[in-house]
Amino acid sequence: MTESGKPPTWFWVVGALALVWNLLGVMAYLAQVMMTEDAIAALPEAERALLADVPAWAVGAFATSVFAGALGCILLLARKGVAMPVLVVSLVAVLVQMVHSFFLTDSMAVYGPSVMIMPVLVVIIAVALVWHAKSSLAKGWLT
Repeated sequence: MTESGKPPTWFWVVGALALVWNLLGVMAYLAQVMMTEDAIAALPEAERALLADVPAWAVGAFATSVFAGALGCILLLARKGVAMPVLVVSLVAVLVQMVHSFFLTDSMAVYGPSVMIMPVLVVIIAVALVWHAKSSLAKGWLT
């Protein structure tokens, strides 16, 4: 903790970058659920099949992960302790979404092994944000 009892500059930088990251996730979610029939028709057949087979619970997990992540980052920047449980909700939703993506679909067959990079990064960042919020709470930066 800094001498003034306020978090250091890096706390704000991490929070701002994490918020941007989660807002990009919100944009990705909205782009997926608002995809037009023409855009869907333009996809290769295997990708259309993957998109058509996404169950409502996986779409809900996607929505929960990105919106809770964005809210958690806003709460983090507002220095509210409730940021941690909100970010935990986001992490759990990320994990649920990844169960669908990795174990219940043929996404690797459709997109190849490189499809693993972004989801693994998403999980790592979600875990890091929970750790950051927990650490910030312990240091008294969140109330």
